[in-house]
Amino acid sequence: MMTKRILFLSFFYPPDLSAGSFRSAALVKALRLQGGEQLHLDVVTTQPNRYNTFKRGADTCEEHDGLHLRRIVLPKNKGGLLGQAWSFLHFALGAYRFAQGREYDAVFATSSRLMTAVLGTFLAARKGAQLYLDIRDIFVETLAGVFNSPIWRPVVWSFSMLERWVLRRATAVNLVSPGFLPYFQSRYPDRRFSFYSNGVDAEFTEPLVCTEKDRAEGEPLRVLYAGNIGDGQGLHLILPALAERLRGRIRFQVIGDGRHSATLREALSLRQLDNVELLAPVPRQQIKVFYEQADVLFLHLNDLQAFKRVLPSKLFEYAASGKPIWAGVSGFSTDFIAKEVSNAAVFPSCNVACAVEAFEAVKLASVDRRKFVERYARERIMGEMAREILELTRSV
Repeated sequence: MMTKRILFLSFFYPPDLSAGSFRSAALVKALRLQGGEQLHLDVVTTQPNRYNTFKRGADTCEEHDGLHLRRIVLPKNKGGLLGQAWSFLHFALGAYRFAQGREYDAVFATSSRLMTAVLGTFLAARKGAQLYLDIRDIFVETLAGVFNSPIWRPVVWSFSMLERWVLRRATAVNLVSPGFLPYFQSRYPDRRFSFYSNGVDAEFTEPLVCTEKDRAEGEPLRVLYAGNIGDGQGLHLILPALAERLRGRIRFQVIGDGRHSATLREALSLRQLDNVELLAPVPRQQIKVFYEQADVLFLHLNDLQAFKRVLPSKLFEYAASGKPIWAGVSGFSTDFIAKEVSNAAVFPSCNVACAVEAFEAVKLASVDRRKFVERYARERIMGEMAREILELTRSV
């Protein structure tokens, strides 16, 4: 049997910290397991760059049986859209140079901001290869929501044209959230979609150590948020007012970094709040300790149309912990939590009054969510997705 070759594109990959990184690592593992000796996988990604406060060195090249991993070195990111565009250009050029002279049966691209999907589409066309797109966000709608000034309309229109090009050229398209379907189906009615969501990674499948304890009278509850601090989360729009309203009752612990971390820090300083602790990102194997020590896990999405369709990857990790969840979400996430996640108090995004009301409904006890963990085990989900990708190579 002839060896099948797949080019795998992911802007983030371990040891970087991001939903795309964890997802890609699990999928690569599943592809190698199922593809065996008949599969050669080239993974092109970047040197760890997600957060300036979390830097981990990684080899530029790694060779394993049937796997070639290439990490592109990026320039120092100064932040903002131009900085991100400059970084992606280096990634795209690096991927193009790597792929020169190599032939592939299929190209896989996982993309949240559309451009990795554009890169994958371009390379698949150049190679005459099948194209599998994994869409993790609706970038055009997000862009239109965040930059809603008329001056940005030509930019939004340009990305809309790119989206149309990649969706029409792809052999197969996966949507990480079923909530994305109304958007894409209305624009691409002839396109069929799969729905392999994010899930619970193996290291989080075991229940946490039970840490319920007698609480001294007046001792504040420890509420933990762990994740990105960006436009999508909108922490700067909810956390300062919430911390002020619940001062004395809650101590927030925020672990993460992102585009709005400085904005959040400034907003907290202006209110002179001393019940919010901001910590830099930590390696994933250490985060479970913080989960164990927390009384409640906090989740929030910004109040924009695009975020009413998403299903936060962090929700799966939170749910697996068994800890109470306090979530500011709207749209699809609200319905998902109501159906799938027990002991979760939900309030509309960015609504402080409703957040306080929801907090009163939080039950301070861990619950058994093993059925959820089994249903959304990442290993199983990525195994099914890997089979679908490998089917593309067999049709060549």
